[in-house]
Amino acid sequence: MSQEEMSEKSYTEKAGQLHVEHVDDVPSAGGVHEVVVQGSETLKAALEKEPPQPRSKRMLQLYMIVSVAYLCSSLNGYDGQLMGNMLVLPAFDSEFGASIVGIKAGYISAMYTIGGVCSLPFVGPAVDTWGRRVGMFIGCFSVILGTIIEGTSGMTGSLGQFLGGRFLLGFGVSIAASAAPIYVCEISHPAYRGIMTGLYNTVYNVGAIAAAGSLRGGENYAGNQSWLIPTWIQMVCSGIVCSLCFFLPESPRWLYTNGRQEQAAAVITKYHGLDDPDSVYLKLQMQEFGEELNLDGADKRWWDYRALFKNRASRYRLMCNLVLTVWGQWSGNGLTSYFMPAFLATAGVTDPTTVLDINLGTSFAGLFVSMTGATFVEKIGRRKLFYRILLVISFWWVLITITAGVFNNTGAKGAGDAAILFVNLFGITYSFGITPLQALYPVECLSYEQRAKGMAFSSLVVNAALMVNQFGLPVAIQNIGWKLYIVFVGWTLIESAVVFFFLVETKGRTLEELDEIFNAPNPRKASLAVKKVTLDAEAHVLNVEKLN
Repeated sequence: MSQEEMSEKSYTEKAGQLHVEHVDDVPSAGGVHEVVVQGSETLKAALEKEPPQPRSKRMLQLYMIVSVAYLCSSLNGYDGQLMGNMLVLPAFDSEFGASIVGIKAGYISAMYTIGGVCSLPFVGPAVDTWGRRVGMFIGCFSVILGTIIEGTSGMTGSLGQFLGGRFLLGFGVSIAASAAPIYVCEISHPAYRGIMTGLYNTVYNVGAIAAAGSLRGGENYAGNQSWLIPTWIQMVCSGIVCSLCFFLPESPRWLYTNGRQEQAAAVITKYHGLDDPDSVYLKLQMQEFGEELNLDGADKRWWDYRALFKNRASRYRLMCNLVLTVWGQWSGNGLTSYFMPAFLATAGVTDPTTVLDINLGTSFAGLFVSMTGATFVEKIGRRKLFYRILLVISFWWVLITITAGVFNNTGAKGAGDAAILFVNLFGITYSFGITPLQALYPVECLSYEQRAKGMAFSSLVVNAALMVNQFGLPVAIQNIGWKLYIVFVGWTLIESAVVFFFLVETKGRTLEELDEIFNAPNPRKASLAVKKVTLDAEAHVLNVEKLN
């Protein structure tokens, strides 16, 4: 059956996010009108039949529900800001002998990544077997234990104990950061999946702000208190998640595939249908669940990773997932998180207070800009936003390289100030275009059967990418200084080309509807298809015409 024939059957077959442009409203007797759609024509029918109410009581409750899961995103932001700037504190350097560059800085930071890699066999069982909420709890509880071990190392002076705490932190964050975005993506209203999941990763900056603020405040304390205070604060968000996660509704998709279809329907009715048992959103999603979700898939077998590689569509899904996650780490942003003090040193800024003030300011800017960017992922599209932002980032690296090179050769203060300006513009650009996509796009690209294990595998790859950053960047900065930035100029251009030619557009479709895209001979081309849809006065699809 062709796509056009499928579209004409009924608006209850599919639902999805979509970008709609009205091209003709026909005031005929039947109220027939036409729209141009890139994505699912059936959501347009559902939206016209039952317009969403974003300020309704149930939707406000849903925003609060996903906000608890958002706190899991703050964990990575906190640690990235904490460790990058803790290394600049004299008391921490005195306690453990770690400076802002060199191999010791590398392995202190990398122990977090090693813990994340070791957690990966446990992500599938935690998230698939026991549910998304249990995955968040296990991850955050591990973060609490790791924080306690780290915090008490100030009394023992043991670097080994501190590294053990770092290991547990990385272990827990990896599990929580796999479970939480899946949960948000799966429970979000189908009309708002893009912005609700896009906002998840913007809370990374809340963690970064909390870390920068606690480091700035801790600087006023003598001795180990300057780094112990921000270390203990690291467990606050995890504690909130552990306290509240079991009061949240479970993902309706997880409930459905685990034999609890009535509970899945109840969650959808309450939060998507606004308590209406006849809601079109309930009919749309329950029918899709029945058609697309495998009740005996690989997600039921903790050891079975074959769903990631079993056919061309599965491998293409995983490729799209990995490109965004790896590109998100290798575009130079490591220099603006873990090793910002070392970067600023190449631009002539070495005063610890000034470094902390700059980081606090950039974190606030990052939060505002990334939240703004999350509102554009549906308007611009994931793929288009990604490759265009990478082109702009490459431009900033050109200017950063020139100004840092001039400063290092001449000592001109103006050149150093310009380098700092451009690296902050880089950070703003990255926050606007890449930060909102980092939790949204990788989850969207994976089928339900792949989702938890795919995010775990993605975490393995991205942690390997992080280890290159954490071991390689401090050594490279120490040995070649500003010349390292030349590499990022060319590399980000390559990244942009890969995104343009290979990645699919996921906006305008439900998670289940993406099966059709990835099964196409050319998934990228299929994802960019535009259709003219004819609807009647009751929002039934009368005709679908492909325009490209």
